[in-house]
Amino acid sequence: MASLQEYLFISGLLFAIGLAGVLIRRNIIVIFMCLELMLSAANLTLVAFSRFNTGENGLPDYNGQVLVFFIITVAAAEVAVGLAIIVALYRARQTVDVKDLTSMRG
Repeated sequence: MASLQEYLFISGLLFAIGLAGVLIRRNIIVIFMCLELMLSAANLTLVAFSRFNTGENGLPDYNGQVLVFFIITVAAAEVAVGLAIIVALYRARQTVDVKDLTSMRG
């Protein structure tokens, strides 16, 4: 069975890859996917801590796993709104490059 440190290492690695993608990439869709990767890394951390934290009667504490369901719900709403904004930007500007989308005027 994997230890807590292994889960935290994988979560930190996923978060670092997501952060690097947000900082380096210019395509807004790739940036959006990297943000979702960072959310998934935070979810993995919450589930790992929830799994390895035993409660009063020796059973795992499921509070972190319940919080993950709320984060997934918010992430699903974010994806719906974010992709709608990206599609609207593409229709208006014909590009998804962040460098070309710096001004608010059309």
